[in-house]
Amino acid sequence: MPQKVLLVDDVNMFLELMKGFLKLSSVHVLTASDGAKALEIARREVPALVFMDLHMPNMTGDECCARLKADPSLRNIPVIMLTADGKEDDRVLCIKSGCDDYLTKPIDRNVFLDKARHFIPSIDRRDRRVPCVAKVKFRVFGITLSGDVVNMSEHGIYVAATCAVELGTTMDLVFALPDGKGSVVQTKGRVAWVNGGATRLKGSLPEGFGVEFIAMTEESTVAVRAFMGAG
Repeated sequence: MPQKVLLVDDVNMFLELMKGFLKLSSVHVLTASDGAKALEIARREVPALVFMDLHMPNMTGDECCARLKADPSLRNIPVIMLTADGKEDDRVLCIKSGCDDYLTKPIDRNVFLDKARHFIPSIDRRDRRVPCVAKVKFRVFGITLSGDVVNMSEHGIYVAATCAVELGTTMDLVFALPDGKGSVVQTKGRVAWVNGGATRLKGSLPEGFGVEFIAMTEESTVAVRAFMGAG
């Protein structure tokens, strides 16, 4: 039977984002929009893991976490708190609540999944990928270069290009989706893996690199999800 993961946030966008991260994993996702509802669900469902926002109405995340940890039947449930980036006071509140870990917003997909896998090893980091033939322009090292999109997922693309880039390099990308609507994707990206030179990782793909989307516009996110849904 799939393990249960409880996602708690009063902003639906973040709930949908986290649900998307887990959609290929064999887990049963539960959601709540405040601490009071999360406590009710946790008592009834006893999830294997909880991701919980700190600031919420009705009952804050740190109060809910403290109540979970005070309950002998629930205290062993791992709780990962979600905080605003760079706010030391929030981090202190999370630690005082007894949480097992914390994660800062904006939520990085890889960090989210790595933290989840620490408690549920079966969490899957893979993405469904579909072929996508499109020209892409990317600005890196202060110059604009071009390449070809070979395939994509909701969270990134594989770019066929012969230019040398290093793992972790950030860049601005622009490309048109072949969706019949002329939807243009504009986003920042980070090189997640390099497939070139003498250490080709995947010979079935042309020389190039995989890029993970970061800081994508809402309009582009909607367009990519629509394309992936149809792909």
